[in-house]
Amino acid sequence: MNGAEVGMFAVLLLLAVSLFFRDLYRLFALMCLGRWENRFDRLWTRLRGMFWYAFAQRRVLSEKFGINHFLIFWGFMALLVVNAEFLIAGVFPRFSFSFLPPGLYHALVLAADCMSLIVLVAVIVAALRRAVFRPAHIDPTFDAFIILSLIGCLMVAYFGLNACQIQLGRSEMAGWMPVSRLLAGLAAGYSTEAVYLASRVFWWIHALALLFFLVYLPRGKHLHIITAIPNCFFRSLSFVTTVPRMVFQKGRRFGVSKVFQFTWKDLLDFYSCTECGRCKAACPAHLTGKALDPKQVIHAGKLNLLANGPGVLVGREDSLGSASDDAPTAWPLIGNGELSVSPDAVWACTSCGACMNACPVFIEHVPKLIGMRRHLVMEKAEFPPELINLFENTEQRFNPWGIAPGERAKWAQDQEIKIVADDVKVDYLFFVGCSGAFDSRNRQTSLALARIFTKAGLSWGILGTREKCCGDPLRRLGNEYVFDQLARENVQLFQRHGIRHIVTFCPHCYSTLKNDYAQFGGDFEVLHHTQLVADLLRQGRLRLAGIPDGKIVFHDSCYLGRYNGVFREPRELLAAATGGTPPLEMPRRCEQSFCCGAGGGRMWMDEDVGTPMYRERTREALTLSPSTIAVACPYCMTMFEDGLRDEGAANTVKVKDVAEIVADALR
Repeated sequence: MNGAEVGMFAVLLLLAVSLFFRDLYRLFALMCLGRWENRFDRLWTRLRGMFWYAFAQRRVLSEKFGINHFLIFWGFMALLVVNAEFLIAGVFPRFSFSFLPPGLYHALVLAADCMSLIVLVAVIVAALRRAVFRPAHIDPTFDAFIILSLIGCLMVAYFGLNACQIQLGRSEMAGWMPVSRLLAGLAAGYSTEAVYLASRVFWWIHALALLFFLVYLPRGKHLHIITAIPNCFFRSLSFVTTVPRMVFQKGRRFGVSKVFQFTWKDLLDFYSCTECGRCKAACPAHLTGKALDPKQVIHAGKLNLLANGPGVLVGREDSLGSASDDAPTAWPLIGNGELSVSPDAVWACTSCGACMNACPVFIEHVPKLIGMRRHLVMEKAEFPPELINLFENTEQRFNPWGIAPGERAKWAQDQEIKIVADDVKVDYLFFVGCSGAFDSRNRQTSLALARIFTKAGLSWGILGTREKCCGDPLRRLGNEYVFDQLARENVQLFQRHGIRHIVTFCPHCYSTLKNDYAQFGGDFEVLHHTQLVADLLRQGRLRLAGIPDGKIVFHDSCYLGRYNGVFREPRELLAAATGGTPPLEMPRRCEQSFCCGAGGGRMWMDEDVGTPMYRERTREALTLSPSTIAVACPYCMTMFEDGLRDEGAANTVKVKDVAEIVADALR
């Protein structure tokens, strides 16, 4: 390189690096506008998780095409050292990493040459996938092709430069560059001047592509290359089963109406979205034609932050502080348009968590949607009209149907069941739940469980007419004020009677009592009935006849399985009750189970857009030609019975709770 080239490159490098760090600081300042949230606990666990999920790319590799992204990622990481050497040598031409121990430097050169070929092939495959074989969940964005073109250009320029240098006899590392050495033969028929000119052209192509990549990276969707690693570090250390408790104070805003009212981690989520579309491909609402696209929700949040954030930062002395609630915004967070999340999308969510389970970088979609629901319910009173009765009934009569509280224990009136009181103590409280107490079909499950508990000699009882709704639909729908009241009253009642162990048959009650009530001082063990009954069976306190019950297919409830990891016990019970025959499995099962459509409070909402989710799931079950669909959730029971009626299969296929099947097999 001559002096003019060195000087020109030094200026371009300084400009590119300055722009890169300026943009990174701006993005960091925008992220700091969010509310404070402590994600700095259990640092060693977070560090291990970051290596497992960000560097080892465990979730990325869970899908077949993930291997291609894995190769591009690690090729990029391996070539960081080589590109750093290239940039430094552009300013100081005699610099190289050859001062390293020979074995290490030779391995570095060999790895760079081989990885460059692997990355080039992976980039071509990725481009073909997007252009020719594009899956439905991937959008054909121009931004993706820019990045792929830049990476491909870097690899081609790398090989062109090294091949020319080898042909000119100027590379001492030719023996450690098998791919470049092979390509050098292509230049054998050209003059030395032509090869030298080609080497300079390839050098500048590599330099300009690398500098443009550096400037473009913080401005495009591939910002996730920088932010995904810390996002994996700051992830929730368990599946996100709840949302933060609200503080009700005068003058305080409720819910999220502006992007700055999210936490800083939420804003980091916006930056970290890879736009891979896995959340979209997993979302039951999207797959059945609803307005919700989880990827678009996150993308809209990012655009809204980038559009509104700079105006808040202007003139601030503390550029790294949280924004105030009254910070001005030019574009609304909830509304119509590319920079907003539509209300229809907000209300379409079933809170099933499939999006969060699929996301390779641990973006937390559901809490963001619930935060927006809180604003619409508690500040704007803008929610689907069918929820009016639900809210009023639960607040006034403590159940969604508005049935008189005195009817709550009617299902148990002919049973010898203890009613917990000051002078009546039991080991296990059976929290029956609203469906188990009031819904005629689900009362049969309550009776089946009563029979099982009594047969096992369990010390158990119910609260009777003093039981109230756990509040799950209220919290998921954003009516946090009424939920807060119910939760505090229920916890006080449990504590008054010294309740230490609670068993439920509704996964929504189970998850709420187990996870949400901890925010209200709830200190008790909560079990789903499948867990307790399976334990009773292992202890030998129950004996099952193993009576065949035809072909049984099992459906995993979102709040039992995906939210709380209960997969084994229901299957164990079904196998034991049917003589050792395991249940049939649907294609989408366990963590990948497909929602029945009733979660997130949508049990009480009309589903009049697209295909009903329960019909989609029922059809999937019917492809296995079962005689019984086994469930472990009252919501799922209702949805499948509706689905069987719609599909004309109600007379040939039954829906039963696991407890009913076990009760039938008792001996």
